[in-house]
Amino acid sequence: MKIDPAILRALSLDPAKTTLKAHGGSGFTSTAKITTTVFSSSSSSNNNNNNNNNNNNNNNNNGTTTNETNETNETKHYFLKTGRGPAAHVMFVGEHASLNAIHAAVPSLCPASLAEGLLEEGEGTFLVTVFLDMSSSGRSTGRGDEGSGMSLAQKLGKLHSTPAPVPPEGHEGNGKRVFGFPVPTCCGDTEQPNEYSESWADFYGQKRLLAVLGKSERNNGFDEGLRGLVERTVRETVPRLIGDGHLNGGDGVVPVVVHGDLWSGNRGKGVIGGVGVVEDVVFDPSSCYAHSEYELGIMQMFGGFGGAFMKEYHRIVPKTEPVGEYEDRIKLYEL
Repeated sequence: MKIDPAILRALSLDPAKTTLKAHGGSGFTSTAKITTTVFSSSSSSNNNNNNNNNNNNNNNNNGTTTNETNETNETKHYFLKTGRGPAAHVMFVGEHASLNAIHAAVPSLCPASLAEGLLEEGEGTFLVTVFLDMSSSGRSTGRGDEGSGMSLAQKLGKLHSTPAPVPPEGHEGNGKRVFGFPVPTCCGDTEQPNEYSESWADFYGQKRLLAVLGKSERNNGFDEGLRGLVERTVRETVPRLIGDGHLNGGDGVVPVVVHGDLWSGNRGKGVIGGVGVVEDVVFDPSSCYAHSEYELGIMQMFGGFGGAFMKEYHRIVPKTEPVGEYEDRIKLYEL
């Protein structure tokens, strides 16, 4: 398989030392493994000091220092996704930002994304990430550090207890943390708008419930009954259950980075970068800065996260007050 010049430039790869092979699979994109050989060198000093005189001063140093250069060829791997059309470009821009937002908070939870952009040859688009070796599940490579030592529940708890970054100056929020995300993201093939909002209830009602309804109407036609139900939910149920003045005794919630599409099919075990120990990992995110419990809606809707997992998670991230409405909020987030 030929590697597009845009990918080679993005990673500064030598085409003569780089190969591409189909790897893995995806419902919406083509996936492949990039393998390349890179030249690396390291210098070491050999200090041969022959000093038999304890009174030798700094001006009479008989020692000699030699530098030795160790030259090696190192094999590196990357994971590549390619797609066609504007929708694929939106998806990859969103996934690139999502992976890096999660990785910044919990580096052992997912691989970092290295590049995204338009292919030079053809009309496609690409995304390149650090390689996640899932064939190593259950065994370490014998190299690298000892790993995080954290379970998936602990990692998710750390992600959801780390406040989201403050948007750059000039964006809504005036230096405060807000709900949203720097770019649109895709949950499956559904594009999600993420314009910033200081109100979680407003963001969830407008940018999730009504936005998804709007796309459904464009694809499937208008349904008066369905629109009426969704609008009533946004008007009545959303402020009642997750209103800004209702949660945590009126203090509201702090926005955190969420995966956004976390179900059993988007979690696994693997070695990030192909070096180190096996870690619990996630992939294919659709992130935003949100209420932490928003993540739990899709997790519980599709299953795969049992009672022991949730108990361990909630030891790190307590249920939002009022606790008595926790299950109702999760049901709302399943919509």
